[in-house]
Amino acid sequence: MAITYTWKLESMKVKDYSSLSNVVIQTYWKKTGVDENGVEAFFMGATPFTPENVDANNFVPYDQLTEETILNWIKSIVVGDYEAHVNGRIEQQIHDKIYITTEKKSEDFPWNKV
Repeated sequence: MAITYTWKLESMKVKDYSSLSNVVIQTYWKKTGVDENGVEAFFMGATPFTPENVDANNFVPYDQLTEETILNWIKSIVVGDYEAHVNGRIEQQIHDKIYITTEKKSEDFPWNKV
């Protein structure tokens, strides 16, 4: 199954820290997957950032941030097993939409039909 993924930043939290204003400390994001037939599913995630780790010399002011910049920060954390988990959840949702499971009760069994 070929899936195309897209990322979107949903929201974030900022706080002043030391001499820096509006330091991003929490992000909320959504990764969407669409298969070759247009079946879509998504995973919602949250990624925190520690203000103590901000390099004041390379700090990007809040009004100069872009969604791409912040998503790149997130993508640098959502790697390896974590990324495999996220993608696996999306793939499972797509699979469940394609192959719908229905429950059959005993009165529906072919041998119980009159």
